[in-house]
Amino acid sequence: MASSETVCCICALFFGGIFCTLIWTATAKHTFQIDYENNCFKKDGESFRYISGSIHYSRVPRYYWKDRILKMYMLGLNAVHTYVPWNFHEVMPKKFVFDGDKDLEHFLQLANSTGLLVILRPGPFIDAEWDMGGLPAWILKKSNVVLRSSDPDYLAAVDQWMNVLLPKIRPFLYNNGGPIISLQLEDEYGSYFACDYDYLRHLVKLFRYHLGDEVILFSTDASSIHAVKCGTVDGLYATVDFGPTENITACFEVQRHFEPKGPLVNSELYTGWLDHWGEKHQVVATSIVTKALDTVLGLGANVNLYMLIGGTDFGYWNGANTPYAAQPTSYDYDAPLSEAGDLTDKYFAIRDVIRKYKKVPYGPIPPSVPKFAYGPVPLKKLSALSEMLDVMCPSGPVKSVYPLNFVQLNQYFGFVLYRTSLPKDCSNPTSLSSPLNGVHDRAYITVDGVPQGVLERDKVLSINITGKAKATLDILVENQGRISVGRYINECKGLITNLTLGKDFLTGWTMYPLDIDEAVSRGLKEKSRKPSMSSRSSAFTAPAFYIGSFDIPSGIPDLPQDTFINFPGWTKGQIWINGFNLGRYWPARGPQITLYVPRHILSTSAPNNITVLELEKSPCDVKPCVVEFVDTPVLNATVSNIFPGRKLFAGGH
Repeated sequence: MASSETVCCICALFFGGIFCTLIWTATAKHTFQIDYENNCFKKDGESFRYISGSIHYSRVPRYYWKDRILKMYMLGLNAVHTYVPWNFHEVMPKKFVFDGDKDLEHFLQLANSTGLLVILRPGPFIDAEWDMGGLPAWILKKSNVVLRSSDPDYLAAVDQWMNVLLPKIRPFLYNNGGPIISLQLEDEYGSYFACDYDYLRHLVKLFRYHLGDEVILFSTDASSIHAVKCGTVDGLYATVDFGPTENITACFEVQRHFEPKGPLVNSELYTGWLDHWGEKHQVVATSIVTKALDTVLGLGANVNLYMLIGGTDFGYWNGANTPYAAQPTSYDYDAPLSEAGDLTDKYFAIRDVIRKYKKVPYGPIPPSVPKFAYGPVPLKKLSALSEMLDVMCPSGPVKSVYPLNFVQLNQYFGFVLYRTSLPKDCSNPTSLSSPLNGVHDRAYITVDGVPQGVLERDKVLSINITGKAKATLDILVENQGRISVGRYINECKGLITNLTLGKDFLTGWTMYPLDIDEAVSRGLKEKSRKPSMSSRSSAFTAPAFYIGSFDIPSGIPDLPQDTFINFPGWTKGQIWINGFNLGRYWPARGPQITLYVPRHILSTSAPNNITVLELEKSPCDVKPCVVEFVDTPVLNATVSNIFPGRKLFAGGH
C-alpha cells in the first residue's frame, strides 16, 4: 500500500485479561479484492484467507453481542457472517426500526472494534430458518406478487427497503474504513423455482448504485451445477455451501466450473443442523465437523462455519419447512457456542484445527455465562382468552361472510380469533372439517367456551363437535411460523379456505386480530371470570392466560443470571417475562422442553412478571400450577419422529 497510515493500539480489560485491537486511521486506503491470478483474496495488497463463523444478531440479544463476538475472535476467526432480516426491521410498511436489539450499525461497530471482518448477507431473501426467509409478510397484500423475481410489485418493495438499508451499510465497507469485506446477494437462489436472471441483475445494479464498484458481491448456492447456474450472474462471485459429510473436492469442483480462477469459498460449512417440533434434536459429531474443516483449510479454501452460535427465535420469528414443519424457539443448532453462548467441546476442537493454519489469539477466553435455578413459581389463571377480546383487539373485530386470512386482516404474526355461530343443532357429535387443508397452522376450537379439540395443518383436518343451534363457535388460529425456503414462501396464514359443519359451509364470520404483545406489555388485569366450562375431552381446556411473579434478591452478588424455564404439566403456548416475548413452548411434542431466559430481561429491583398463554391444557386443575426456572436446558427430549425421511444437510440450511 503506497499511502502512509497511523496505527493506534487500544487496550481494555476483558474477563481478567488484556484485550487489544488496532484502530486504523482514515489516512490509509483499504482494499479488499479477488486475485484471480493467485486464486485468493487480496487484503490491502496481501494474500488473505478468511475463516469466519455465522452469528445472527437478530437471534442474540444486544446485551450479549460483545460476549459472543469476543468468543468468536478468541476461537481464531478473522471474520463473521451475519444476515439482515428485512422483516425484523420493517414489520410494517415504511416503519423502519434500527435500535435496541435491531441496531445493526452497533453490531457492525462491535465486530470492527473486536478485530473481526464482516461478510454481510442483506438478502433481500435470507432463508436462515427465519419467518418467511426474512421477507415481510405485508408484501403478500399484492395477492399475485411473485416473490424473489422481477415482478414489479416485489421489486418496488425491495428497492424501497434497500434504499434505506444500503446507505446505512456503505460507511462500514472495508474500503471506507469499516469491517465489511463482501456482501452476498439473495441466498441459495439457484434452488428457487423462478431462476430469474433479470431479478439478480436488478439487485447487482441496485447494490452497485448504493455501494460502489469496489466491494465484492457474491452468491451462495448448494454445490450442484443446476443450483449455481440459476443462482449467479455476471457481477457476482459464485460460492458454494455444503455439509461436513459431502465430498469436499467434488463440491469445490462445482464452484470451479463457474469460477475457474479465484479463491475457493464454502460460505456455509454446517457445524450442526436445525430442529423441528416433533423431531429429535439434531446433533452432528464434533469429529465429523473438525475433519471437514481440516480438509477445507488444507485445500487453501475460505470457509464460514454455519452456525458458530445459533441463538434463539424469540417471539414469533421461527421459520418452517415443507412438508410443513415449524422450527422450535431454540436455534441452538448444536453449534460450537450453545444457544446461551456457552463454550462446548466442539468449540475447542475447532480451535485446535484453526491453530494448525493460523495463529489464534493469546489470552483468556470469556467463560460460559453463569446460570441460576430460581426454582418453581406459582401461577394462577387470569382469564380465558375469549373473555379478553376488548383488551386484545382494541380496534374491534372485522366482519365478513367468509373468513379472511391474516394478511387481509393486517395481522402478520401470532393469533386471530375467528367467531361464528352454529347454524344448526349439533347435540350429536358433528364433523367440523377443513376439507381443503385450510387451517394454517393450528386451530383451537371451543363452542360456548367448551373446548372441543384442535385442527392442525396436514395432520388433523376434522374433529367432532357438539353444541346447540346459535351457540358461539370460536376458532383461535395460530400462525406457527412462515415457510422460510422454497416455492411456498408466499403461503397465507389463518383460515385460508372455509370450514364445513357436516355438509354445510360456515358463513358470517367475526374476526379478532389479537395484539397480545401490546396487551401484555401494558399489563393484563384480572376480570370477573365466568365459571369454567367442562370439556368434551379431558385432553383440552380453553385457551387462557395465567400469571405469576417472583423476586430476585438484590443483595446477592451477580444476580440476575441467565436461566431456563421449564413447563411441568403444561402442553403448548406462548410465554412473556416482564413483557418480553420469550417464544413458543411445546413440551407435549418436543424436542425442546425448556426456553432460554437471558439475564437482561430480569430485574432485582421489582417483581418479575410471568404471563403464560396456554392453548391446549394447563396442569392447574389437577397438579401444581407452576413453571420452574432451572440452570440446565433440555433440548433433546425423546419424541416420536412425526416427519420421517428428513435428511441432514438436505437443500442447504
